[in-house]
Amino acid sequence: MIINTEIDKKGNQFPLKVVSCNKEVDTFYFTTENKVVLQVTVLRNSILRFRYTTNINFEKDFSYAIDENASRGYNHLSTKETDEHYIITTSKLICQIQKSDLRVVIFDANDNTIICEDEFGFHWEENYEFGGDIVKMSKAAQEGESYYGLGDKPVNANLRGKKFENWVTDSYAFEKDSDPIYKAIPFYIGLHHKKAYGIFFDNTFRSYFDFCHEQRQVTSFWAQGGEMNYYFIYGPKMVDVVSRYSDLTGTPELPPLWTLGFHQCKWSYYPESKVKEVANKFRELQIPCDAIYLDIDYMEGFRCFTWNKEYFPNPKRMVKELADDGFKTVAIIDPGIKIDEDYNIYQEGIENDYFCKRADGPYMKGKVWPGECYFPDYTNPKVRKWWSGLFKELIEVIGVKGVWNDMNEPAVMEVPNKTFPNDVRHDYDGNPCSHRKAHNIYGMQMAKATYEGLKKYSHPNRPFVITRSAYSGTQRYTSTWTGDNIATWEHLWIANVQAQRMGLSGYSFAGSDIGGFAEQPTGELYTRWIQLGVFHPFCRAHSSGDHGEQEPWSFDDEVISIVRKFIEIRYQLLPYLYTAFWRYINEGVPILKSLFLFDQDDSQTHFRSDEFIFGEKILVCPILEQNATGRRMYIPKGKWYNYWNDEIIDGGKEMRVEADIDSMPIFIKEGAIIPKYPVQQYVGEKQIDELTLDVYYKNGKEKSELYEDANDGYDYKKGRFSLRNFNFVGKSNRLSIQQHKLGKFITSYNTFRIKLHGVPFKILNIYIDNEEFVFEDIKVNGDNTIIISKDFTNLNIVGE
Repeated sequence: MIINTEIDKKGNQFPLKVVSCNKEVDTFYFTTENKVVLQVTVLRNSILRFRYTTNINFEKDFSYAIDENASRGYNHLSTKETDEHYIITTSKLICQIQKSDLRVVIFDANDNTIICEDEFGFHWEENYEFGGDIVKMSKAAQEGESYYGLGDKPVNANLRGKKFENWVTDSYAFEKDSDPIYKAIPFYIGLHHKKAYGIFFDNTFRSYFDFCHEQRQVTSFWAQGGEMNYYFIYGPKMVDVVSRYSDLTGTPELPPLWTLGFHQCKWSYYPESKVKEVANKFRELQIPCDAIYLDIDYMEGFRCFTWNKEYFPNPKRMVKELADDGFKTVAIIDPGIKIDEDYNIYQEGIENDYFCKRADGPYMKGKVWPGECYFPDYTNPKVRKWWSGLFKELIEVIGVKGVWNDMNEPAVMEVPNKTFPNDVRHDYDGNPCSHRKAHNIYGMQMAKATYEGLKKYSHPNRPFVITRSAYSGTQRYTSTWTGDNIATWEHLWIANVQAQRMGLSGYSFAGSDIGGFAEQPTGELYTRWIQLGVFHPFCRAHSSGDHGEQEPWSFDDEVISIVRKFIEIRYQLLPYLYTAFWRYINEGVPILKSLFLFDQDDSQTHFRSDEFIFGEKILVCPILEQNATGRRMYIPKGKWYNYWNDEIIDGGKEMRVEADIDSMPIFIKEGAIIPKYPVQQYVGEKQIDELTLDVYYKNGKEKSELYEDANDGYDYKKGRFSLRNFNFVGKSNRLSIQQHKLGKFITSYNTFRIKLHGVPFKILNIYIDNEEFVFEDIKVNGDNTIIISKDFTNLNIVGE
């Protein structure tokens, strides 16, 4: 509960009795005796928006988080008034507003069970220091309720009993339970009685969340300014909550396939000869890699959009030569613009008044890597347009393929709060405000401006941007990493929970600095981190040069061999991962699924943090302890194949799984059809002449998908994609696979190599589209491998 705050000059205030109710199409206004107004908008059958004002009038309705293409509409809406309540009903929800004090209770419309209810509900406190209100909301926790989400918090999966702050912060070498850190994603999910709902508190001021920390049965959230403005999103399936939140705040466009390969980064690779040495070593050792990164030392004096001509005398030639060997170049760009009268970017910013200013007029000055800097106001559309135009030379002329935005919290050195003072002013897209309101979205708007520049100058290819700082909705523009971590076993655990939590929070394209940014990993830790990292959507090794070399060959031959083996697994699984991205982008389904998301009805999953589902069919559990030769893990309900030996495991239990240093626990869901490419050193190295489908037998039914397109460009939006739906049916002495294809894209391969796993019978007959084939015609090998045309519609395999 949030009765106590920093300001004691006046206590909490509460809504009084409702005196009027008005309806305008899908929006209701409830006004109280003391001029509090509650606005309830029905966005969808399962999504309600709640806004409160304490002085009759609402602020201009503006949000950086909400996607303009978010779905709206409902198939049922009715209202009812009783002596004590107003009742709004959709086909999914019943929302009951108490007349005496505006408290809200939300029920499941199907069975009238309580999903979420106010404790004190909305209340507020006047902010005498800054003006406006400190806005607060308290909810009654339900019996056995668990809480999940909130972005990159480095804590156990279940948030119950904890309290958090959202204020994006440069958090070098953060630790478990550090808070706040780099991102502010004010979205959480509640789960109780096998039903899930979500709350998105769309308020960019410094905000707080208390999940039964101060009081055991009360969950609350509040902010130091702005509106009490939140969205209630019902499932009841948790995956539907995340999907609907993702629809509300948006998903990105498909990334180019190369961005899903392995990336190598360091602070810093320079001069040019060092960059090429690293690239050549990857090819020499046959360790697949698609991208190499340039940190701040490629610049002249750390000035953005410049090149150090001593280190990189001809960057265009270097970038082309790297590209000829399959390496895409990604360069860092920070927000700080060096104060230098001879620096053209600085000159343009001054001439056009593009930099942030303090309240009394001076520019916001702060020290970062170049020394004293000014900072663009990315909340100004004119500044974003200018910034996006600055990428022309870097992208269109030199040929850099991606940009990495760092230090954009914004981070400022040598000041206690690590960032701008509160009095800095921002345009906020025509809604002028202080940094108190703009801080959490500053990095988001920098990333948006960068994305718009890359989209323009990368055309006809797709852009690739990475950001460190983020607010809800940033996923529309960029991928992200989890910040400056440490080469410790604890941080390996943190990387795992953060990637899962980011996916749960609508931000799937995420990963950690593999191996740890600060300090030096042992070969064992580096190996275990690679094993985990290849199953994260963003897969990049990164380190600080202050702590020594950290490329795969910095360790012994055994490490090199194991690293190669696991990166090759990632490259084989690229069509599977690309399909998972397609589903995330189109349906909002997270690429990584914590076990409680995968099977919320199984209470054994509610406090699990280590195991996760990669895509839809692959169960992964990293080894997180030193000298371990295996571990105990929970296997979800159902049957699962051990990836390494095809042993079939009955789930719904915890068990020990052996996993020496060259292995890790990986399981495949029975009935799954897993598409695989041949190993490549980089995406596009080989023409794919044949696609492997690993088919895992199941006595029952299972559906799988395979999405493909040109791997880059926008033709997929014109229907030039290939979406194959596979329906598997297995019986005791037969199995069938039906294929249905959508889209106009024609793949380069003509055949599938179908590898059957766990078939319990000897194959006697094979029918393709109702025509029987002899074994010689379709190449049935002794290992149950069948090569057939990619265009089949029905494959039937009959046994004894």
